Amino acid sequence: MSKEEKTDPLEGKLIRDLAAILEETGLSEIEIEKAGLRVRVARTLHMVAAAPMAHAPAAAHTAKPAGAAKPTDVSSHPGLVASPMVGTAYVAPSPGANPFVKIGDMVTEGQTLVIIEAMKTMNQIPAPRAGRVTQIIVSDGQPVEFGEPLMIIE
Repeated sequence: MSKEEKTDPLEGKLIRDLAAILEETGLSEIEIEKAGLRVRVARTLHMVAAAPMAHAPAAAHTAKPAGAAKPTDVSSHPGLVASPMVGTAYVAPSPGANPFVKIGDMVTEGQTLVIIEAMKTMNQIPAPRAGRVTQIIVSDGQPVEFGEPLMIIE
């Protein structure tokens, strides 16, 4: 291996630092270019239920059967789908298009539920499990935080 092909230790540190930034921010990818060196670090996001939020979102759309009890805090619901990142949530693939899912729809694991735009990148948020959509908490174009409830799948 020639001297030019060897990896500079500073490049390795840069990659580790960028990976740490991805982990801290919840972003799916980051790219930097400096002094002719271009580094892009990306990861695949896996949806997991996040820690409970201290506050509930302002607007919530729920489907309740007749005679249902008062709504409870959704942050601890076992069917919670939480935002894996900070960004802007979109419930449809484009303005004016039908939403990805509606209350009462049956979804399959991996099916796109919403898109979250973060840093001009559209990130499809998949269903973590199969089931019926019982609540859609996020509205179209709403800013979301990491761990914020998006919807409930039972």
